[in-house]
Amino acid sequence: MNNILSKLQTIDYAIVGVYLLILLYIGYRASFGKKKKDDETLFLAGKSLSWYSIGFNMWGTNVGPSMLLAFASIGYTTGIVAGNFEWYAFVFLLLLAMVFAPRYLASKVTTMPEFMGQRYGDGTRNILAWYALIKILISWLSLGLFAGGFLVRQILNIPMTQSVIVLVSFAGLFAFAGGLKAIARVNVFQMILLIIVSLMLTIIGIHKIGGISELFNRAPSEYWNLIRPANDPGYPWPAILLGYPVAAIAFFCTDQAMVQSVLGARNLEQGQLGVSFIGWLKILSLPLFIIPGVICYELYPGLADPNEAYMTLVTNLFPPGLNGLVIVVLIAVLVGTIGSSLNALSTVFTTDIYVKRINPSASNKQIIKVGRVAVIAGCLFAILMVIAIDSIKGLNLFDVFQAVLGFIAPPLSVVFLLAVFWKRTTRKAINFTLSAGSAISLGIGVLYLWVFPASEYKFWPHYLLLSFFIFAFLMVLAMIISLRDKEPPPAVVIKKQDLPRPTKLVWRVWVALIIVMISLYIFFNGF
Repeated sequence: MNNILSKLQTIDYAIVGVYLLILLYIGYRASFGKKKKDDETLFLAGKSLSWYSIGFNMWGTNVGPSMLLAFASIGYTTGIVAGNFEWYAFVFLLLLAMVFAPRYLASKVTTMPEFMGQRYGDGTRNILAWYALIKILISWLSLGLFAGGFLVRQILNIPMTQSVIVLVSFAGLFAFAGGLKAIARVNVFQMILLIIVSLMLTIIGIHKIGGISELFNRAPSEYWNLIRPANDPGYPWPAILLGYPVAAIAFFCTDQAMVQSVLGARNLEQGQLGVSFIGWLKILSLPLFIIPGVICYELYPGLADPNEAYMTLVTNLFPPGLNGLVIVVLIAVLVGTIGSSLNALSTVFTTDIYVKRINPSASNKQIIKVGRVAVIAGCLFAILMVIAIDSIKGLNLFDVFQAVLGFIAPPLSVVFLLAVFWKRTTRKAINFTLSAGSAISLGIGVLYLWVFPASEYKFWPHYLLLSFFIFAFLMVLAMIISLRDKEPPPAVVIKKQDLPRPTKLVWRVWVALIIVMISLYIFFNGF
């Protein structure tokens, strides 16, 4: 693979410099342009976000360096099957918009632990707060930073440790200084830029191959199937059908980093439209992130490391003068993902740990100070975790990301689904699932990834199926505990009949998205 650093020209450095100035200016305006209560601006953007800010910010949080790197890698090795992890998501985004978001906004909460604490008490809130912190640190900060460091290591040829220190320092600046509002404003600009640059790469690659028909014909036919046979060793359809929802519910409906944008919505309609917007944006994942991997397979087969597919395509296809844009995109996705993750980490720790349990009478100034200390601590922890993740062998990066989330997700999915859909759920069942259930799920994950790695020990089922089995076991266990618990279940704080109904505009947008997604699955041999 050619080194992109050797191809940079004066115009590339100028592009990077101008971009950084624009980025800092947008962040400064969002942080200091208008006077607001500091804690509102830092955590929920003063409840001022409109639908496009919510959609772009959620997508910017979701589209990290891991997506550029891992999706191109899986596209290189297996084709478009990874598109399921983006397109199948519309079902769970709909669940967030129509079921969870109305309850979150009606409860007027700042964090997910606070929402659960309203019904099940401070004990539940405390357990969930620590679990949420672990989830953010591992699944967001550490994995996102690792992928970013991997890319920077390819570009600059410097050690991973140095790469991640530089990256987390820059990305953490926005969370430290401006909070959610600054990150949301920056992400609107950055995601538009990401779309433009990634689309350019795809178009140039298709032209190099000889057109769209050649693109389809030169790759194996199975590369263009979204759904693989049940005996497929990589991504069998039962594993995706059953296992992906476990992670998706936890990821889209309960994760602080994702849901925080909805909590900062101007009103419920804007929040529901914003969640719909990310569903529309996810359609672009196939042409922007996965197809480039297929293009690389067709143009440069036989790569020693498929994780280098994205940068291989960039360094060989982009003409001089455009390489600076690639550096810009890498900065964009890093600031989006790492910045949002650090802001979520700061929000949960400050709201649910510091203010609730350590210093209930804290002033706004103290809250901001502690929130910023949490940002710095998160940066340091993420750097240490990157070193551990770098030692995992035998899985491609895409599988590492999905597997880690698959072991973190089951307890969260169980407790939030039961809390919303089954009034009989008791406090004891919720707390048991979050504590003992989390230990079970994470313990199995450690065995799967490190102690008895699946690459060497073939007795393991597919990691998605394993995640589903853990979810099903914890769900049944929680229901049994609730039924046997003599203590009556807590009363529902927000009753269904008191929730506002979606507007006609919201329903029209969602119905249109559902029709488009079903049509895409049919086109790509989904059914």
